[in-house]
Amino acid sequence: MIYFTTYESPIQTLRLVADGRSLIGLYMLSEKHGLIPANDWIEDDTVAPFPEAKQQLTAYFAGSLTEFDLPLQMLGTAFQRQVWSVLAAIPYGKTISYGELAQQIGQPKASRAVGLANGRNPVSIIVPCHRVIGANGKLTGYGGGIERKQWLLNHERLVLMKQKI
Repeated sequence: MIYFTTYESPIQTLRLVADGRSLIGLYMLSEKHGLIPANDWIEDDTVAPFPEAKQQLTAYFAGSLTEFDLPLQMLGTAFQRQVWSVLAAIPYGKTISYGELAQQIGQPKASRAVGLANGRNPVSIIVPCHRVIGANGKLTGYGGGIERKQWLLNHERLVLMKQKI
């Protein structure tokens, strides 16, 4: 059974998707590759792990959570899962380039493929694909829109700055 709910975030409404145990999707409603609920999906915000996911998202947007701890089930190819594993390890408030990510998975010439896998990340924000930028330091590609990527990066930088004060 597939379940879904929505969460009102500061950047836009998010759709959370779960199998009753693990989060399998977190999409911005305007996202390019977001899932659209099928007829057999059930809308229920009490299903695991939705309550905990919403609490953690609220804490993240409030600046009091820098690392998510939720059960995830990310369906994709072996290559995509490898890329997503590296994404999940990018520290809060930091960025890396697509080329650096490709090097970290041992495929330095695969930055384009890394970018495609990054764009298919089914659990955005929680698995921080917004922390990957172009080699020149510019923001490139984001399924939820560049302006939301910029917002998320600015949010994390501001939180880190406040923690240092």
